[in-house]
Amino acid sequence: MTLREYIDKLEAAGELQRISTEVDTHFEITEITDRVSKMEGGGKALLFERVKGSSYPVLMNMMGSDRRMAMALGVDSLDDISRRIDKLLKEAMSPKNTLMDKLRMLPLLQDVAKWFPRKSSSRGECQEVVWQGDEVDLRKLPILTSWPYDGGPFITLPMVCTLDPETGIPNMGMYRMQIFDSKTTGMHWHRHKTGARHYDGYKRLGKRMPVSVAIGGDPAYIYSATAPMPDNMDEMLLAGMLRQKPVKLVKCLTNDIYVPADCDFVLEGYVDPAEELTVEGPFGDHTGFYSLSDLYPKFHVVAITSRRDAVYPATIVGVPPMEDAYIAKATERIFLAPIRLAVQPEVRDLYMPMEGTAHNLAIVSIAKRYLGQPQKVAQGLWGAGQMMFNKYLVITPEDTDIRSREEMFRLLRHFDPERHMIHSEGILDVLDHSAPERGYGAKLAIDLTDIDPEATPRELKEPCTATPCGGVELFNTELFKELGLVILYAEREWREKIDVKEYLDTNHIEARFVVLFDHGAAGHMTIGDLLWIAAANTDPKRDIEVYGSTLIIDARSKRPGYGNNPDRFPNAVTSSTETIRLVNERWAEYGLGEKIESPSRRYRKLWLSDSAEW
Repeated sequence: MTLREYIDKLEAAGELQRISTEVDTHFEITEITDRVSKMEGGGKALLFERVKGSSYPVLMNMMGSDRRMAMALGVDSLDDISRRIDKLLKEAMSPKNTLMDKLRMLPLLQDVAKWFPRKSSSRGECQEVVWQGDEVDLRKLPILTSWPYDGGPFITLPMVCTLDPETGIPNMGMYRMQIFDSKTTGMHWHRHKTGARHYDGYKRLGKRMPVSVAIGGDPAYIYSATAPMPDNMDEMLLAGMLRQKPVKLVKCLTNDIYVPADCDFVLEGYVDPAEELTVEGPFGDHTGFYSLSDLYPKFHVVAITSRRDAVYPATIVGVPPMEDAYIAKATERIFLAPIRLAVQPEVRDLYMPMEGTAHNLAIVSIAKRYLGQPQKVAQGLWGAGQMMFNKYLVITPEDTDIRSREEMFRLLRHFDPERHMIHSEGILDVLDHSAPERGYGAKLAIDLTDIDPEATPRELKEPCTATPCGGVELFNTELFKELGLVILYAEREWREKIDVKEYLDTNHIEARFVVLFDHGAAGHMTIGDLLWIAAANTDPKRDIEVYGSTLIIDARSKRPGYGNNPDRFPNAVTSSTETIRLVNERWAEYGLGEKIESPSRRYRKLWLSDSAEW
C-alpha cells in the first residue's frame, strides 16, 4: 500500500488526527507529537496538513501503538507474523529424508519466491516530479528540527540504499541525516552498520560511493530498513514477506541503485570517501539523551524525485515511550523465531522493555537443561546481530511471564549477587553514553533460572526513617516491600565520592538493591523513568558493586573525564520553555481536545547545563 492508502486506512480505523492549522517544523511539531505519543497506548497518528515553508504534509507517530504497528504490516496482530516465520523456519529446517519430503518443499519454495523484489524498466510513481541541477533544494521538504540543541534539521526516517562495491548486493538501512545546506547532509552510519562497511569498501577501491535515499511509501519498507537483518540479505525481501507480495523496484535516474517504485521521495547522490569527514550532531536521540557531535561522511544530493501527491513521514525520538518503542516491540515478536531456531534454540521468549531503549535492557526466558546453559545463552545472544549491543540481560525460567512485573519481582526477591551475576565485556551501542570507551564496555547478565519463586525469600527489616549522611540526602522505599529496593538521591557526581555503605550502616538499612540517583530525579519521576535513567547512566563494571548481600548501583550523571568516566556526558532531551509555552497557547487551534501537559517539564530537572552536554 502507498503512504496515502495507509493514511486512509488509519483514518477509517479512528487512528488518525488531522491538524489543519499551520505549524512550524522548528520544535513545534515535535512538542505536539511528544505529548500525544506519550499518552496511554501511544495516542494517535498525526497528519499536519499545513506546514510552514513547505507544500507537503507531515505524517507523525504513524506506527506509535500496538494497533498501528500491526496495521502498518498488514496484520491484526504481530503474533500472526511471528507464527508465519516460525512455521516457515520449521518447515525449511526439518530433515528431508525421502523424495516425498523434498517434494513437499516445493510449495514453500514457490511462496518464498513470490516475495523477491521485482525490478521494473519503467519509471515509478516516485519519479513523477524531478528536480536536478539548480532545482535541487532539500529545504523544500518539511524536515524537522526536533530539539533545542540539535545540530540542525534531520531526516529521521530515511531508507538509505547502498550497494556492496565488490558483490553488488544491495542494502537498505536507516541512518539519520542532518541537513547542512540545500544539497548536502550528514550520513550517520555507525561503524558496525552495513552502510559503513560499504563505505570502507569504496574507500579501499578509491571510488565514489553512489547512495540513494527513499522516504515514505509502504510502512513495511520503513520497518524493514530498521530490522536486524543478517548482512548481505536484502531488506526488500523482508518487506515482500511482510506484505505477502513483492516490492516493485525502479532504477534511480542518476545511479544504478533501485528503490521502491511507490515511495514518496527519493534523494539521489553520492558519498566521496576521499572527502574529509564533517562534524555531525548533536541530536536528541532514542536513548532519551543527546548523542553528541562527531565526524561522519557527507552525502551530496544531485537529484530529488517524488510523487505528485507526496507525504513526508517523520518520527521523533527522545525520552521513552515514543514511536520507536513500538517498532522495537515489533522486532521482538518478528525475530524471536529466527533467534530461537537458528541462534539460541533454548530461548522461549524475548522482551526488551521500552525503558531500556532497545539495547540497554533485555529479558529472556529459556528452557534450562544443564549447568552453565544461562552463561551460554548470554554469550550467544551478545554475539548475535544487534543483540551484541545489549548491556543488561536478565535470564529467567521458561515458564516465566517476562512481561509481568509481579512475576519478575517474585524472582528478583531471591536475588543473590554471589550466585546470579554473569560478567562480561564486549561491543556496546555507540550511543551508550555511560561506557568508558565509545562502543565498548562491560555487560552484565542476571541468571534467575535456579530460583523457586514459591520459596520464602530472605526477610528484610523495612527502614522507617533515615538520617542524611555520607552525601546522601533523600531516600525512597516505595518498592521495598515488593522488591527490597531502596532508592537514594544525592548531588551529582563531583570529586567527593558518595558513601552509600556509610549511609546504609548508619541507618541500619538492609536491602537487596540500592540505587543512587541525582537529586534532580527526586519526587517527580515514575518508576519507569528511574529504570530508564539507571539503565542508561550506568556501566556494569564501574557503577555496580556488592556490599554484603546488597547490590549498589550508582545511576547518577557521570562527571566527564573523571576517573573511569566517559570523556563527554550528554543532557536529557527536552523541549525548551519557549516551545512548551507556544504549544500551550496554541493547543486549542490543533483540535486535539483537552490539553496534554508537556512531558518535558518532568525531565528538565535532570538538566546538567544549558547545552547538549555537561
